[in-house]
Amino acid sequence: MSYYDIDAILTDAEKVPCKFELDVPELGYLDNNPSQPLKAGTLVGLPLWLAEPLALTSRSTSSSEEDSKSFISIDLPPSLSNEVLSALKADPRAVPLRDQSHNFYGLGTRMLDVFEEREICAILRRTFVTRAADIALHARKAGATEDMGIGTGEDFLRGLEEWERILFRKAHEGTKGSKEWLEGIKKH
Repeated sequence: MSYYDIDAILTDAEKVPCKFELDVPELGYLDNNPSQPLKAGTLVGLPLWLAEPLALTSRSTSSSEEDSKSFISIDLPPSLSNEVLSALKADPRAVPLRDQSHNFYGLGTRMLDVFEEREICAILRRTFVTRAADIALHARKAGATEDMGIGTGEDFLRGLEEWERILFRKAHEGTKGSKEWLEGIKKH
């Protein structure tokens, strides 16, 4: 992704649940307590761009286990919770991904940079492949009109997250281009 990619910027701005592993002076305002330090064990939602380096950096270079801990520990965001993953396992088409996160797959792949969860990777892959077939079908049907299916499949389009919307647009444009090409051949 590009440095200027708005989807990457929005994905990095998604808040993830974090637990501080040490007391931090002057950061009590993150827990609505400005005059106090942020206590160890406090749960706070931090943007992914900040949480990732804090979780991957150890406190010191010493070899003692207490000092080699990271500043925070990260949990999976609610959009990748067990409930959502279970629903995706059951039927990926039934889950409106945009309600979970506008950049669901982007967030999923960024979280896979932090967590090495093979199961999440497999669920995301299966979800994308299953939903891509439906997206292509809807884009082909919408190819008969100029409005990209607005009106006929609004509910379908509302549930698509950004990667899926891009896929829909590309499939729609491909169908429309193929149709124009075939009409041009028939004329000659």
